[in-house]
Amino acid sequence: MKDMQAQLEKLRADAAECALIGDLATDPKKRALFTVLADHLRVLAAEVERALAEGVKSKG
Repeated sequence: MKDMQAQLEKLRADAAECALIGDLATDPKKRALFTVLADHLRVLAAEVERALAEGVKSKG
């Protein structure tokens, strides 16, 4: 469970970093790429968070 929590935090941090890079990018293609990456990482983080919540429910 701790591993999944650590992965969740890493995904959130990576999403925030990609969003920041996208915001700072001057090249429109790079801006779009990092925006898409940030969105994907946020979705992955939400899925991990959901899986963690399901795991807690099944144990409780």
